[in-house]
Amino acid sequence: MPTKTDRQTHDFSDREVLVCVSGGIAAYKTCEVVSRLVQGGAGVTVAMTASAQRFVGEVTFEALSGRRVLTDLWTPRDDGDVQHISMTERASLILIAPATANIIGKIACGIADDVVTTLVISAASPVLIAPAMNPRMWENSAVQTNLATLKTRGFESVGPGEGWLACRSVGAGRMAEPTEIVETVASLIC
Repeated sequence: MPTKTDRQTHDFSDREVLVCVSGGIAAYKTCEVVSRLVQGGAGVTVAMTASAQRFVGEVTFEALSGRRVLTDLWTPRDDGDVQHISMTERASLILIAPATANIIGKIACGIADDVVTTLVISAASPVLIAPAMNPRMWENSAVQTNLATLKTRGFESVGPGEGWLACRSVGAGRMAEPTEIVETVASLIC
């Protein structure tokens, strides 16, 4: 039987969330985030980097979102839609989860060489990042500089937390839990 904390408490009706997944083991947590957003009434479109697809398959996100997953810039659409522009125009928020050191660095430098970075560079809405990486990577001055750059550009962030990481270490760098990410999304668009 579901408990009160298991129930969806936010109404995301009439909200579109573009969830960008980059290549980290924490991508499995993003599945729950997508599910909770959809259960709350949000329209959710998922975009994945090639590295992300090595951790979670696009079929998983298609099943959870009920929509086709964007995996590259070159897949033709029947309607001739320029996906990276129209998707960002409709989005109430763009969520990058997990946000790896690689994706954070690319976005901070303005690199748009895949579907995820191109969507983020085209953003017309708030962007929320959920960092996830090894503690040494998290503490690296380049990563911290890139995060500071994104914050000065108006990006929001949630986490990371501390705890057991897939690299068999304990420390900062663990992606925020799905509940915390959904709460942060709600605070930005509800």
